[in-house]
Amino acid sequence: MFARPAMGQEVGQVTGLPLPRFVSLKAGQANIRRGPGTSYRIDWRFVRRSMPLRVVAEYENWRNVRDRDGMGGWVHFALLSGVRTVIVEGATAEMLSEPVEGAPIAAMAEAGVVARLGECTGGWCRIEASGHEGWVREDAIWGTDRDL
Repeated sequence: MFARPAMGQEVGQVTGLPLPRFVSLKAGQANIRRGPGTSYRIDWRFVRRSMPLRVVAEYENWRNVRDRDGMGGWVHFALLSGVRTVIVEGATAEMLSEPVEGAPIAAMAEAGVVARLGECTGGWCRIEASGHEGWVREDAIWGTDRDL
């Protein structure tokens, strides 16, 4: 579910949703184009379902997206989902049973793991990956509001 725009925050002319905002890749692969339409050249493909992406612009049925490395382009909106996901950065991230330092470790997430994002509070985010849930430091993942 998308958050409502904050007062004074830029919104998309098509959806009225905040810009920038996070989405995830719904499809197993998506063509990334130079412009908003099928007549524009395909520069590459995103090929990882559920990958978090940042929407930075909208035009009709097209969204300009960026990945964690800043790479991106235009993709058809039907290939995107409002389900929030994040990607683990660094070597590993400890998934703790509670959002406090020293809490028991529930699982470990390796670099590059894509996880479903729950709530974030006080610098901690609850994530779920491969059936494991836990709290990770917000700076150990990409795809949260701190990354906007």
